[in-house]
Amino acid sequence: MDTNAHTPDPIDTLPDAVAAAAFRRLVRHLRQRHDAQNIDLMGLAGFCRNCLGDWIIDAGAPMDKAAAREVIHGLPAAQWKAQFQTEATPEQLARMAHSMTLNQPHD
Repeated sequence: MDTNAHTPDPIDTLPDAVAAAAFRRLVRHLRQRHDAQNIDLMGLAGFCRNCLGDWIIDAGAPMDKAAAREVIHGLPAAQWKAQFQTEATPEQLARMAHSMTLNQPHD
């Protein structure tokens, strides 16, 4: 979304409790949708469950990467990977690589 310096981003106007509830709903939704593979999320949107774990650390969660990813996955990431992750195809890897070029640095 394009914004200028004088117009606040509407997402920043949401009360923290509302934003937190929406985030929790997103995480719970992803926990139910194991068919939405991380590689596909990366290919389509440039982020995945692991990114969400990293982002909660970036936001100040006092935990390491493994603990943050467990919060998102609902179980240890290695266990999630063993149970639900499929082998990435060359096409999925190419889509992810292209998608990552579209990500822009954020403030």
